[in-house]
Amino acid sequence: MSANQADFPIAAMARVLGVSKAGDSAWASREPSARVLADAALLKRIRTVHLGSHETYGAPRVRADLHEQGGGILESASPV
Repeated sequence: MSANQADFPIAAMARVLGVSKAGDSAWASREPSARVLADAALLKRIRTVHLGSHETYGAPRVRADLHEQGGGILESASPV
């Protein structure tokens, strides 16, 4: 909602989205969740492998490289 507050009043956006203004404020000030942090770490690893291949690896080869590196992130992930 903060991205659109220049165009629309916060109260109107909260009403349309079915959230409270206080709830939006609490959400915006919350620390990132463990899932968000894990996703960011995985994305960094994916980009590192992709750039290391001179951007030639696609999803299957990136996934295979990440699996070889270990780290436990991909063991429970569904196949690409």
